[in-house]
Amino acid sequence: MNSVQGLLAASVISIQNSCFVYPACQNCFSRLTLDTRRFSCLKCGCTGEAKDASYRYRLSLKIADTNDLFDITVFGSCLDPFFGVTAGNLQRYIQDFNQLSEETNTESSTRALVQAVETCFIGKRFIFGV
Repeated sequence: MNSVQGLLAASVISIQNSCFVYPACQNCFSRLTLDTRRFSCLKCGCTGEAKDASYRYRLSLKIADTNDLFDITVFGSCLDPFFGVTAGNLQRYIQDFNQLSEETNTESSTRALVQAVETCFIGKRFIFGV
């Protein structure tokens, strides 16, 4: 799963979604289901307290090399340097911001984060391991 078959130099054309972090199972990295108190992994059955859930980056991109367009998804801690923090810390910052600003609608913080990610990635060229 983690073996690189080749390298692709390509430019980011667009960000495909606005959800950059997700609650991830420590065992299998699948998305956790969360309620107010507990989390559970539907894939491997792992459970725990919601406050102990870990988060992982997931960035879906449309990229282009000189000949083709590709849809790719970049996962995990390789994105830490681009965001400047771990996915867990970013999730905490977002939650703290929403609580401090007393936002009932998280749309404005999501919009600001998407704009920052677009500025960082769109139009830039990267080498992707595929």
